[in-house]
Amino acid sequence: MRRSLLRALGITAVLGVLGGGVWAGVQQVLPDGSTVLVERCTALADGVEHDLAPDQAGNAALITAVAQQRGLPARAATIALATAVQESKLRNIAYGDRDSLGLFQQRPSQGWGTPEQVQDPLHSTGAFYDVLVQVDGYEDLPITDVAQRVQRSGFPLAYADHEPEGRAYASALTGYSPAALTCRLRPVEGAQAQRPGEDGYWPRTAAVVQRLHAERGDGVPTTPVDDGADVVLGAGGTGPDAVREGWSLAHWAVAHAADLQVVSVATEGRVWRREDPEAGWQPVEGEDAALAAPPGAALVQVAAGDG
Repeated sequence: MRRSLLRALGITAVLGVLGGGVWAGVQQVLPDGSTVLVERCTALADGVEHDLAPDQAGNAALITAVAQQRGLPARAATIALATAVQESKLRNIAYGDRDSLGLFQQRPSQGWGTPEQVQDPLHSTGAFYDVLVQVDGYEDLPITDVAQRVQRSGFPLAYADHEPEGRAYASALTGYSPAALTCRLRPVEGAQAQRPGEDGYWPRTAAVVQRLHAERGDGVPTTPVDDGADVVLGAGGTGPDAVREGWSLAHWAVAHAADLQVVSVATEGRVWRREDPEAGWQPVEGEDAALAAPPGAALVQVAAGDG
């Protein structure tokens, strides 16, 4: 049925062998016979790919980052992600049942905040976690039970359906699953040339830093490199926690690559490159040696622009 649906939409699946596995790229066939890459992000868990559109992946990164900023376990992010998938398909929508709005379809009439607040992803995510942590034993309870206690939904059993993708993205975005999140994106087009800013970063690099600190908090160190055109995220280190943090930051940057015009991300000797959407995370070697990030950190490069 899925193959028939793809044909009906003019979309074909293109399979290729990558790193011992199979990569499923999706292209749309245009009326003139040409093809265009359909952008998507994928988190791999237990051999299963879980796909999101880039804007959905960016919201998944935000939801997970807020949990990390609050010092919550990965399980909290899994619960929040599964809930947001069910409530809004991980989109910050401006409509819903009665006065429900935003990522979590929170109702201002039920005390979640003003309409403007519940449509602010940072506020709505924080409000969700405020209630979640009051549920005794939430880390061990079934997602259906926990999400229902937070959301008071009319369809409480639906949350469990989205636990696999919630766990896949939470595990990747907290760094527990290295090289598990990739995005297939079209090249950045029309990027304007940049000039260094007073803060030591170029504008698109500064945007990465500002977004990171908004979602993860100001405690995550950032270091400008290449005169501020690129940035290293994280303090670095060699222990398991540092390695996990490097992958967490790297996956966060890839998940936000579409809206932040990121062109490459590197950590732990691996690199994701936007210009090669089929490659996933590849070893840093040869001409890519300049992309190597310090151990336990992530090197992020943004579009340089023309002119």
